[in-house]
Parts: sequence; structure tokens; C-alpha cells
Amino acid sequence: LLYETCLCLWLLSYFDAAVDYLATTRVLPRLVEVVKGSTKEKVVRVVTLTLRNLLSKGSFGAQMIDLGLPQIVQNLKAQAWSDEDLLEALNQLEGGLKDNIRRLSSFDKYKQEVLLGHLDWSPMHKDPNFWRENITNFEENDFQIVRVLITILDTANDPTALAVACYDISQFIQHHPAGRIILSDLKAKERVMKLMDHENAEVTKHALLCVQRLFLGAKYASFMQS
Repeated sequence: LLYETCLCLWLLSYFDAAVDYLATTRVLPRLVEVVKGSTKEKVVRVVTLTLRNLLSKGSFGAQMIDLGLPQIVQNLKAQAWSDEDLLEALNQLEGGLKDNIRRLSSFDKYKQEVLLGHLDWSPMHKDPNFWRENITNFEENDFQIVRVLITILDTANDPTALAVACYDISQFIQHHPAGRIILSDLKAKERVMKLMDHENAEVTKHALLCVQRLFLGAKYASFMQS
């Protein structure tokens, strides 16, 4: 029954009206769950083909990234499949997801995420190219984004938001030539140090790295981590 259901969704993915309707449902998370957990090759194949068709439609691509599909596809590619159509579809899906990640890794999207206070581990945070290409954008409006990141350290209750804010501040130090001085002037050090005793291990980890970079600079802090 699972295969037949997925086969119907694959057929529907070729029709724009059906795709528009699917976008209003929870079908995408369900498909990702199926492709992640199924061991039957024919099920994985038809779901992969469906995801490939949906990738370029509306916001499906961004949702797939948020659902962790890039890593799932990598795991699937590492398995010993005999179906050449499945292997080709996985390669196409992986390539399409990478294109979407590059498009999503823009400063405008990052800025919106920070200003709304909805910090999460979206792809751009750990993308070295994003930081290298956009570091001067952080100077806009008297370092507005940096100031908001520091404010999040004081106001956020979500451990993920706190961890991401610490991580992003440490990346700013690493990539901006005056990062340490700017953050010192904005009194970020005291805010970050308070989080070193946080009950969440991820927050503690990124707060520690951030403090190391604030005190030692990016070069020596990276040496300490190695």
C-alpha cells in the first residue's frame, strides 16, 4: 500500500494544479520520513523521483533543506542500490538541493532570520563562503545585525537561538578584520561569558569558542580548538 500511495504522488507531481494542492498539505515531511526510513528499493526510487519533481516547485526546495534532506540523500547514496534510475535520481536531487542551498545562503535571508529572532541552524550559518562574501554587509546601519545578535544573547530562551548567536558572533570575529574591537565596544564579551554556564551543552560549547575568539582572536582560538 505504501508503494502504491507513493506512486500516485509521483504521478501527481507532474501536474501543476496537483502540486499547488500538495503544497498546502503535510505531504512533504511524510515523503522525507518514508525515504529516510524505507529499505525497499522501489519505494525509495519512487519517492526520490517525486522529490526531484517537486524540488523546483514553489517553496518545496527550501522546505526540503529545512527537513534535512541533503544529509538524507548523502546517506542514501552511500548505500548499495542496484537500480540505475534510483542512483541517477539521487544525483539529480543532490545537485538540485545544492543549488537551492546556494540561493538560500543570501545575506537578505540571513538578515530576516536575525531580525525576526528566529535563529536556527539553516545552511548559511556554517557556510564559509557566506561569511567571506557577506562580512562587509554586517557593517550596514552601524552594525545593526551584530547588535541584534548580541541582544539575542540577553533575550532568547531557546537554546538553539543562543547557540547560533554565539556561533555567528564567533564567525564575525573570524572573518572581520576589526571583529574583536567592534564586539568589545558593543560589550558583547560579558553577555557571552554568562552563557558559558548554560544548562544546554550546545550553548556552552559555542559560548566557549566565542569567548576564546573574543580574548585570543580567531587565529589563536582556532589553534586551541585543533
